[in-house]
Amino acid sequence: MPFLLIDFPSFSPIALQIGPFAIRWYALGYICGITFGWLYARALIKNDKLWAGSSPISLVQIDDFILWVTLGIIVGGRTGYVLFYNLPFFIEHPAAIFKLWEGGMSFHGGFLGCVVAVMWFARKNRISILSLGDITCGVAPIGIFLVRLTNFINGELWGRAADPSLPWAMIFPTGGDVPRHPSQLYEAGMEGLLLFIVLAVMIRRGALKRPGLILGSFILIYGLTRIIGEHFREPDVQLGYLWGGLTMGMLLSIPMLIVGLILIVLAVRRGAPEPIEAVR
Repeated sequence: MPFLLIDFPSFSPIALQIGPFAIRWYALGYICGITFGWLYARALIKNDKLWAGSSPISLVQIDDFILWVTLGIIVGGRTGYVLFYNLPFFIEHPAAIFKLWEGGMSFHGGFLGCVVAVMWFARKNRISILSLGDITCGVAPIGIFLVRLTNFINGELWGRAADPSLPWAMIFPTGGDVPRHPSQLYEAGMEGLLLFIVLAVMIRRGALKRPGLILGSFILIYGLTRIIGEHFREPDVQLGYLWGGLTMGMLLSIPMLIVGLILIVLAVRRGAPEPIEAVR
């Protein structure tokens, strides 16, 4: 092994086990992401300075919404993985669809599941779809960051072959003897940390006063960072490369660039709404 090459550290996929009960890092990433996102969303809602007068969403409503968005993430994420990444396998083994503990979630499917949850909940409670989408997307990078870290801990979704002289190239347990990019960490940094910082700065500068601006920015920036990250990530073995060297992740992210840009332009043109009374 070259001197600079890093051997992947040996992690257990189980974070905590009490008797037969085990919590895996993957599940813990989702649990903590949703919990921390919920707490951050409450903080944003309580800060009237961030809104045009006050938040159009109450604390009670965001508390109720947590169950909706959790179901959207799980159902949408799993459905997206089944349809986009491994449909032939699941057609032959339909019972495997429900084995979530074995992994297999699609961000793009989970995002669409969240979109459905946002629209359904907002209409049911007569609140702004765009503002609820802004809150949801403003906190989403927290979960993305944590789940990408669990991908690294599990030694899954590793990167493409790298030059052995790359100081942080790694040998992954299931990736053969080839030194690879730790692409999970690249994605955690870009799709999680960087995206969170950009959106947080925008929020502090008044972006929530323009409904749809954070939503559009999240979609656009995530699409860009995912496409960049896919250049370092090994495609799923059952799919490989698609047309012109594209991966499924790239292909699903391209529409996000268009939708995100449209939402940003509409939000800027629409401007901020009239101040409203506080709802708590």
